[in-house]
Amino acid sequence: QDAPFDGAAADFVRFFHEAQPLAGVALGWHEYDGRFVVSSAPQNIAFRNRLQSFRGRFDAFQPDDLSLRARRDLAVIRNRIGTSLLYSDRLRWMERSPLAYADQPDISIYLKRDWKPLADRIRDITTILRLAPAQFAAAQTNLEARLPRPWIELGLQVAEGTASFWENEVTAEAARVDDATVRGEFGIARTAALAAIRGYVDWLRTTRLPSAVNDFGMGRDAFTEMLSCEMIRETPDQILAIADRELRTEQARFEAAAREIDPTRPATEVFLAIQKDHPTEAGLLPDTRRNLEAIREFVVDRHLVTLPSPIRAQVRETLPPFRATSFASMDTPGPFETRATEAYYYVTPTEPGWPAAQKEEWLTAFNFYTTDVVSIHEAYPGHYVQFLALNASDATPTAKVFGSYSFIEGWAHYTEQMVIEAGYSGPGPEDRRRAARYRLAQSSEALLRLARLSCAIRLHCFGMSVDEATQFFVERAHYQEKPARAEAMRGTMDPGYGFYTLGKLQLLRLREDWKAQEGDRFTLQRFHDNVLRHGMPPIRMLREILLRDPAAWDRSL
Repeated sequence: QDAPFDGAAADFVRFFHEAQPLAGVALGWHEYDGRFVVSSAPQNIAFRNRLQSFRGRFDAFQPDDLSLRARRDLAVIRNRIGTSLLYSDRLRWMERSPLAYADQPDISIYLKRDWKPLADRIRDITTILRLAPAQFAAAQTNLEARLPRPWIELGLQVAEGTASFWENEVTAEAARVDDATVRGEFGIARTAALAAIRGYVDWLRTTRLPSAVNDFGMGRDAFTEMLSCEMIRETPDQILAIADRELRTEQARFEAAAREIDPTRPATEVFLAIQKDHPTEAGLLPDTRRNLEAIREFVVDRHLVTLPSPIRAQVRETLPPFRATSFASMDTPGPFETRATEAYYYVTPTEPGWPAAQKEEWLTAFNFYTTDVVSIHEAYPGHYVQFLALNASDATPTAKVFGSYSFIEGWAHYTEQMVIEAGYSGPGPEDRRRAARYRLAQSSEALLRLARLSCAIRLHCFGMSVDEATQFFVERAHYQEKPARAEAMRGTMDPGYGFYTLGKLQLLRLREDWKAQEGDRFTLQRFHDNVLRHGMPPIRMLREILLRDPAAWDRSL
């Protein structure tokens, strides 16, 4: 049934990006340039109904009747439909989350890359910004009277950042256009858009924040449904038991690395001491750039994975709209982009208005050892290499468009441990104590992701509060108050952020099983290249692709 399935898959890809054209632009499909769909109530209902219709259409295909390639594509489509309906029906995202509107329309892609002249991109931005008043009017119509407090607070942060981005960075780019007519039309659209988003911020603060509630959890049934979208069959309780088991194991690794650095002090004190070894405000980006190249050289020299392109990721400051929810992130060109092929590794700096103590606290998360581990995750051989491999592969458009959360973030998190275990200890000559600091930093990142997994289940299935989750990150992941609260807040609106750990654990299990299958033919490079050849499917689907023995496909976590 591959032919009818491929037709249905093409229809779904087209439908999805007609409804979300900004995502199509990011992929490199520029027939969507200048387009935006306002999130009105009728539009939201129509989108949900079409998702339900496509779910029925794809449920009619039996995996055993499809080729392995088509089964992979079916898995990622079911993942996308299931996750989208989960947010629509379970979390009721468009009716309960100010975040659904806070950064929309997201026009940042038009400034990040120059696939066409700046004047043309500003024209597209102008066309989109003209729809901003309707978007924020729809938000005020759609959002209910009693909204989750953490979602309002995050929505306010992101909306204020979006307004600042439009007013400053976007306006500065528009001022570079020679055509006075283009500048004038942009100015009119910008003024109306800024008034609309600031009216939205005021409306949230004055009419929704006073009546906010702490009811944000999705519930056990919905969490189970989310796991099933990733083809994970364990229950939330079973996953929580795994998280607690792995947390104990990781704590032991953390303490062992700390003892190697300084056996006279508690592990948390040793970690706090290395956190003080961080860049200055001014040095954060230059130091990150310097060490990023050293990491890349290590990956190449040790033959850990094939790098499909010599093009480097460019280290940049995180754009204002995204600072509230991101320490660092990777932004790669879409798989269908042919002109604007730059890739950006964004790092979030301190804010100029923060007091000195708050700046110092924020920079502890960017100590030199942790920053290098984050660079491994985001760039080499994490997200950037994964997407380079995706773009260079012969995977179908469906496989290049849709991906599994647990695969994408699991791969990046897996590479942190893999590279450190391969011997990376920073630039310069080998040093035993410095290597132990890197192991401690990598273990800290693993503790963070384990804390995310544990808190995600407790926040959404067992009624954990934001304050309790914040304390969990402080005690179990050794985070300072400011970043700990940011992690707890993210967990309220991103219940899937435990997939970092679940994906990593699944990849480690797959590596073990593939090594046993391949015997003397096994190398890390062969394994990693094979993992990255097949798009971004749920890892259970990847087991079916890579393992010859069907009895091994359902091996438990």
